[in-house]
Amino acid sequence: MKFSEKWLRELVNPAISTQELVDQVTMAGLEVDEVEAVAGDFGGVIVGEILKAEQHPNADKLQVCTVSNGSEKIQVVCGAPNARAGLKTAFATVGAELPTPDGKPFKIKKAKLRQVESFGMLCAASELSISEDADGIMELAADAPVGMCLREYMGLDDRVIDVDLTPNRGDCLSIRGLAREVGVLNKAPVEFVEAGETAPQIDDTFGVELEASEQCPRYVGRVIRGIDPKATTPLWMVEKLRRSGVRSIDPVVDVTNFVLLEQGQPMHAFDLDKLSGKILVRMAQQDEDLKLLDGSDIKLNADTLVIADDNGAVAMAGIMGGDSTACTEKTTNIFLEAAFFTQLAIAGRARSYGLHTDSSHRFERGVDWQRQVNAVERATELLLDIVGGEAGPVTEVACEADLPKPAQVTLRHRKVNSMLAFEMLAEEIEEILTRLGLGVEKAGDDEWIVSVPSYRFDISIEVDLIEELARVYGYNNLPVRVPTASLPFKADRESEVSIDRIRRNMIGRGYQEAITYSFIEAGLAKKFDDQYEAVALANPISAEMAVMRTTLWPGLVKAALYNQNRQQTRIRLFETGQRFLPQTGEAESDQIKQQNVIAGLITGRRQPEGWSADASTVDFYDIKADLESLLALSSATDQYRFVPAEHVALHPGQTAAIERNGEVVGYIGALHPSLSKDLGLNGDLFLFELCLDTLRDGVLAVFNELSKFPESRRDIALVMDEAVSFEQIRSIVVEQGGEFLQDVTLFDVYRGKGIEQGQKSLALGLTWQHPARTLNDEEINGAVDAILSTLADGLGATQR
Repeated sequence: MKFSEKWLRELVNPAISTQELVDQVTMAGLEVDEVEAVAGDFGGVIVGEILKAEQHPNADKLQVCTVSNGSEKIQVVCGAPNARAGLKTAFATVGAELPTPDGKPFKIKKAKLRQVESFGMLCAASELSISEDADGIMELAADAPVGMCLREYMGLDDRVIDVDLTPNRGDCLSIRGLAREVGVLNKAPVEFVEAGETAPQIDDTFGVELEASEQCPRYVGRVIRGIDPKATTPLWMVEKLRRSGVRSIDPVVDVTNFVLLEQGQPMHAFDLDKLSGKILVRMAQQDEDLKLLDGSDIKLNADTLVIADDNGAVAMAGIMGGDSTACTEKTTNIFLEAAFFTQLAIAGRARSYGLHTDSSHRFERGVDWQRQVNAVERATELLLDIVGGEAGPVTEVACEADLPKPAQVTLRHRKVNSMLAFEMLAEEIEEILTRLGLGVEKAGDDEWIVSVPSYRFDISIEVDLIEELARVYGYNNLPVRVPTASLPFKADRESEVSIDRIRRNMIGRGYQEAITYSFIEAGLAKKFDDQYEAVALANPISAEMAVMRTTLWPGLVKAALYNQNRQQTRIRLFETGQRFLPQTGEAESDQIKQQNVIAGLITGRRQPEGWSADASTVDFYDIKADLESLLALSSATDQYRFVPAEHVALHPGQTAAIERNGEVVGYIGALHPSLSKDLGLNGDLFLFELCLDTLRDGVLAVFNELSKFPESRRDIALVMDEAVSFEQIRSIVVEQGGEFLQDVTLFDVYRGKGIEQGQKSLALGLTWQHPARTLNDEEINGAVDAILSTLADGLGATQR
């Protein structure tokens, strides 16, 4: 909002400079965007009167004017089309200095134009940097005192201050509200402009009915007859409007705009003779037609509040009047309107039609619901002074049930001290609240009941009052305190594997990290997990994001499909995140278990494309090797087992459960062929998913001294049933091999000639080493015999 500093100081005039005023209101939460002078830096310009204007003898577009400066007649050559005898205008005398864009003053000198001498200059408003009007020289009021300094006459030693108000401070969208604020901050008295009650001179009224009382609980109107349509707006009002960014139009419109700026109450004036029947405040009919004051034709929506008469809508309530009932230069009878429209009734309506007006701006932020009668009385007083006429009685129609109710808020002293971090005296609290216009009533040793005035609709809870106390006290005056707290160091387990290390390991093996949505499509969730019923969202964004994921696989597989559709032939992705598992707990917080997991997938070529690279594609053992590298980070690989299993999303026969100490902590395998076909994937795709907390729970490495003595190795070939796994063989070998067995290596798998159908041959390399001596053959052979005997008894394996 723009306002004139001089206008503000008419109401409250603290002994501070302009800059101090700007800094003060900014620190109080009313941020100042710009401060600029209302006119350029000029001097030597006075009010002059053109006594005579004659055609220049040597130029068609110039006139030779005789100008009075109040004491003598001066000849001035002027090219303005509106220069005429009797006009009072801005006259720059010889020696005057005018502003220029580059900041260097332009000095007026005696000159000769087309062989005719000129002793000064008649000025346009743009030449004095008063406004951008350059159509002609300035036209001053007929009663302007000739010879008076123009700066003094127009009060141009003034500044325009532009304040950027937050949406909750609609009470400051007026000079009245700003003056109240400045008075509070400076403990200065404020001389509010209060209009007296105008006694009715006629009995004429115009009927008003509130059909939409919930949206408009109060409507005030007044008839004024016999105004002078030829009257002009006085200079003081024109200047106050101009400095507030409002263009002067005619006295009636100017008065309503002036009251809006002064009192904060939007108003409208109808041409009474163009209204029929009565005023009806109602909701618009869908696609109802209305031509606005700006000439635009619109079709109204059913959620728009309108002012109507018996012929239809005549204005968009709180936004803009209609053209059919607008005041013109022929208007002699008017009907003034001042109403209270609720914020919800107006909010967003103007924007929906591509409009934004001063009225809608204020109603959207809220106006004082008790000042409509005051606004009408103030407008009546100004109109009768400017355009004359006879006023009828004030018509007020209100629905008390729909009007806002005065708010009362409890304020606790201890809460104030707690939030502001210092002890504010009770007397100071009461004094600040009282200055703000709030009613303060003691309700105990530590509490007050605070009554909120009708113009402060932004105060509704205790913290609002505490914010006001801090704001008025001064944010820069609040004490600065260093927070103190106990900050014990969190124990960092050395055995715990960090997530960063896990990520670096995956990236080092050629994977790229993905981040997918936690919400997936319900049907897809069932295809990937039949163990848990995914938790449905109460208000999903779309059907594709309707449930919370119970596994990370759907998001990763869709990411892989997205890449395949863009000609990516080698894909390696991993993700760390949460899955959401439904539980049966009674408390709402216990009904969903959020579990951290890591998942990965591979598909396509085993190696990046290149002249030396193998063109083979990945298989189960590639992703198993990658997963084993992750397990190795915890130094607990001996605790993990890969056990054949089944999973709804994985290929039968290429699925393994990942166990740690007998507990299932994840799955690995190939994507089920039918699921791969449904999703439109190309080629085999292999996945794993593992509980992240389990993976991070490592074992602290212990140093063992290296043995100086040689290793002893024995190779054995075993024949066994096809169903026997290497893991079963390895477990028995480790158990029977003794404490000095260091390594078990599977170096060959054979099926074919010499081996019966349904059987296979595994070749193992067994390595022993003693830390203090060389093992002899008897010790090694005894361990091998124990291994072979147990394998034969337990698994039916025989030495080949």
